[in-house]
Amino acid sequence: MPIPKILPAGDRALVAEFGDSIQEETNDLVHALEQKIEQGHISGITETVPTFRSLLIYYDPSVISGNKLRESVLSLCEHLESGKKEKGRILEIPCCYGSHFGKDLPDLMEYTDLTMEEIISIHSSVNYKIYMLGFLPGFVYLGGLDKRIEMPRLKTPRTKIPKGAVGIGGNQTGVYPLDSPGGWRLIGSTPVDFYDPSREEPVLCRAGDYIRFVPITSCDYYDIRQMIQRGTYQLSIRSCTDGSNHPAPSSSF
Repeated sequence: MPIPKILPAGDRALVAEFGDSIQEETNDLVHALEQKIEQGHISGITETVPTFRSLLIYYDPSVISGNKLRESVLSLCEHLESGKKEKGRILEIPCCYGSHFGKDLPDLMEYTDLTMEEIISIHSSVNYKIYMLGFLPGFVYLGGLDKRIEMPRLKTPRTKIPKGAVGIGGNQTGVYPLDSPGGWRLIGSTPVDFYDPSREEPVLCRAGDYIRFVPITSCDYYDIRQMIQRGTYQLSIRSCTDGSNHPAPSSSF
């Protein structure tokens, strides 16, 4: 099993680096180490932040030294297993494709020589792994986009992309959790809030989860928005291992 490089990141953090490229197997190791750390309850660790190929580990130097933490992390890595290719949860995210939500679908159709129906079918047929979160609170970096619908980012980014927009940028797809500038190609929108500071857990997903987009109509979109505002909407969450459905508590929305 690959042993990561343990490097200092300031005087209150270490970073464990697994390789130098973005690969699912590498990302699996990152999440496996984070799980080992959570299970090990190492005194002094204050936070862990997974990325594509590394794990940032914050610690309190008054509780544990950097050298001691490094030894503990390396010890955990001796029996590290990335686990199965799919694990954790699959969040089924409703998405209204096209209409005024998918301004770039016509360009994507021309670029890929696919019909709108084919693009929607391809995009909604994958369990996308959340490699990491960043850029904005709740912004998910998803792996697994089909090469047939890859498309370069816009040459000139938009100054404002609306919250909930679902886009494609190069070989990735994702959801904008807040209104923000951005250069990804917009193909649809979800009524589900990926970030809501009023929730007990403001960020909807966590790194290591999977997302499956479920096509809905524009009427469905606005119906779901109303249910979310009333606090009655239940997001469907499936287990990767048993295929069962586990609706999230309505209080989460």
